[in-house]
Amino acid sequence: MQIPPSPIRPLLKKLIVRGLTAVDARAAVGRAILRNGEALVIGRRRYDLRRYERVVVVGAGKATASMARAVEQRLGPRLHGGFVVVKHGHVMPTRRIVVAEADHPVPDRSGQRAAARLCAMAAELGRRDLLIVLLSGGASSLLPAPVAGVTLADKQRTTRELLRCGASIREINTVRKHLSRIKGGRLAELTEATVVTLILSDVLGDDLSAIASGPTVPDPTTYQDAVAIAKRHRIWRALPQRVRQHLNRGCQGFASETPKPGSSLFRRVHHHIVGNNAAAVTAVTRVAREAGLRTIVHTPALTGVARNEGQRFGALARNIVREGKPLQRPCCVVAGGETTVTVTGKGTGGRAQEFAAAAALEIAGLAKVWVVAIGTDGTDGPTDAAGAVVDGDTVARAQRLSVDLKGALKSHNTYPALKKLHQLIVTGPTGTNVNDLYLLLVL
Repeated sequence: MQIPPSPIRPLLKKLIVRGLTAVDARAAVGRAILRNGEALVIGRRRYDLRRYERVVVVGAGKATASMARAVEQRLGPRLHGGFVVVKHGHVMPTRRIVVAEADHPVPDRSGQRAAARLCAMAAELGRRDLLIVLLSGGASSLLPAPVAGVTLADKQRTTRELLRCGASIREINTVRKHLSRIKGGRLAELTEATVVTLILSDVLGDDLSAIASGPTVPDPTTYQDAVAIAKRHRIWRALPQRVRQHLNRGCQGFASETPKPGSSLFRRVHHHIVGNNAAAVTAVTRVAREAGLRTIVHTPALTGVARNEGQRFGALARNIVREGKPLQRPCCVVAGGETTVTVTGKGTGGRAQEFAAAAALEIAGLAKVWVVAIGTDGTDGPTDAAGAVVDGDTVARAQRLSVDLKGALKSHNTYPALKKLHQLIVTGPTGTNVNDLYLLLVL
C-alpha cells in the first residue's frame, strides 16, 4: 500500500487496512457459510446436500475470485464446478472454479463470452441442483449479454454515455437491465435449480435489485423508467438507434419485461449479503476511537456530485477548526458513499480524486487537517490509484510546483495533478468492493 508521507501516515494505514479487512470478500463468505457433514448453512437457511445432485457456483464482480476460494474451502469435493468472471488484474488462484477476466467499466468481448458461458451453465441445471451465485461490484459491466437486436458495441456506447452523464448506479442499472438477457432477474429465470446468491454489496442501502443489476432478484423497474432516465440526463439521442428502438418496443409491450416482484419463480431463490459499506465504516470508526480521536459517522452517506461533496467536507473541517463544531479536535469524521462525476472532456481521474481535490481547495491553510477519499476496490476511475489524501498545505504546494488544481478539477483531470503532488493512495486490487470511504482528520 502506497500512502504519501505525512504525520498521519501510520494512523491512516491502520484505518484503511482495518476497514478493508472488515469487508474482505473471502473472509466474509467464510463467515456466511458453514458446513456440517451434509448440512450446508448459509446465513439463516439450511440446505441438505443429499437433496442435490450437483452444486455449481457462478458469479461475477471484482471480488468474486476471493469469494470463490471461500466457497471451495467450505464445499470441498461436494462442489461440482463453477465459473466466475472478474475485472482484469483481479484474478486469484482457485481449484474447482474457473476464473475468467473481462473489462470494466465498459464491457468487452471477453465479458460477452463469459456471460454466454455462465448462462449456459445455469440453464443446464435442473430442480435437483443447487446453484450458488456470487456477486460483487462490477458484475453489471463484466456480464454483457445484449438482447436480440442490440450489439455489444451498442452496449459499450450506452455504458459510456451513462457513466459520463452523472447518472446514479441505480439509474445506470435500470437501463442495463432492459438491454440484457441476464440482469434484472433473468438469470434466475434461466434455470430450474434452487438458487442461493451471496452478495458483497456495492450499493448503498443494499437494494438487492440494484446490486450487480439484480440477476437473481425481481426487478421493480420498467422500460418506461429506462427511457425516462436517458431523457432526464439528456443522453437519449446519443444512445445507439438499436438501443432506442428496443426500449421503445418494450414501452409498447412488444418486448418482454423483466420478472417482477411476486413472480413464483423467486420462491426457490434466496439471497444473503455478506458485506457492505456500513461494515467498513463501522470498522474504521472503531479504530479511530481506539486511537483516542473523537469520532462520528457522517450521515447520510455521500451520494452527490464528487466536487460538491468534497467542498462540503472541507467546509466541515473549517467549522471544526474555528468553532469546535460538531466536534472538537483531535477528531475524525468517517463517511461512506459513492459520489458521481459528470465527465466533460478527456481528463483522467476518478470520483475519490475529485472529492479530495475539491476538499483541498476548501481546507487550504488549515494546520493539522487531512481529507482522505478512496475506493474500497483499489480502483478510482480508470486509474491505478485507489484515491487520495490532501491536507491544508496541498494548495500551497500546488502553487510552488505550478500545478493548477482548480483547472484540473474543472477539466476532470485530477489524476496527473495529484500524482505530481504525491497525494495519491495506491493499494492495488483489494479483494473487496463496497463503495467508497471518506475521512476527515483534525488533530
